[in-house]
Amino acid sequence: MDSWGTMTPRAIGRVTAGFLLLAAPAMAAEAPAELISSYRLKHGEVRVVRDATLDRIALEQARAMAAKDNLSHEVLGSFTTRIAPARAGRAAENIAYGYESFDKTLGQWIDSSGHRRNLLLHNASRVGIASAKDASGKRTYWAMVIAGDYEPKPGKGKKDIKGDREPLVAVKRDAAPSGRAKSSDCHIKLLSLCI
Repeated sequence: MDSWGTMTPRAIGRVTAGFLLLAAPAMAAEAPAELISSYRLKHGEVRVVRDATLDRIALEQARAMAAKDNLSHEVLGSFTTRIAPARAGRAAENIAYGYESFDKTLGQWIDSSGHRRNLLLHNASRVGIASAKDASGKRTYWAMVIAGDYEPKPGKGKKDIKGDREPLVAVKRDAAPSGRAKSSDCHIKLLSLCI
């Protein structure tokens, strides 16, 4: 066999491997959105795509929770304030800690009715997902922000009649019972529950 015949398959293999290595970060970045989209499609909702603004909001939330070692939607202030830069008509947030992989975290959210409602937010089209490790490097915190209704509503700019349309941001998540223990009293936190 001549050198051209033996080098061609090797060259093709190297080019393919190089392409896959370059594409791996992009494919990994889309994997969570694809997992969420797959779940949404099975339940009659539309697919979502990654959004840079939502990714930034989720990353800031995950980093703040990790820095303070505190699983809380309010660790950086109200969700309504934090989501405002996204300019979405409706949005929701899921948070968690414990699993290092997104697919296991997603499973945790699917098993929780409030988190599942957020995953299936009607008319959602964009998502941001991020994780961060605490100072010890042993605990991974996750934040997911899902949003939709980016199109301007009819009559935008006119004064809305009360009840005429949905609020600018609708946060859908289970409210914590008022008698809930403070996070410092918790021995174990699981899906925002203090045990």
